[in-house]
Amino acid sequence: MTDALIAALIYFLVALIVSSIIIWVITKLFGEIEGIGTAVMAALTGAVIYTLVSFFLGPGLIPAVIAGVVWILALGSLYDMDWLKTIFTALVVWIIAYVVGIFLPTLGGPL
Repeated sequence: MTDALIAALIYFLVALIVSSIIIWVITKLFGEIEGIGTAVMAALTGAVIYTLVSFFLGPGLIPAVIAGVVWILALGSLYDMDWLKTIFTALVVWIIAYVVGIFLPTLGGPL
């Protein structure tokens, strides 16, 4: 394996772990009973959605908003929450991920 591929794999795994923990903690704070596996699935789903939307539409605000809306739909289907709670959960996850991203600047993207 090349160094770039190893670095990309490590980057992806760290981002997935951090995102999963953030999602799990926030959903637990909001009273959800699903486990860490659901949080990992939500984080992985978010990464795939963000990657696909960015690939097809390029970088920018509009693709990020589209990916965010699609991720909210996915989050709502993974967790047993009403849509208002799902949107609020997603917003809190994004805010916390942004703050964590300040302290872990090597983790770019949607965390």
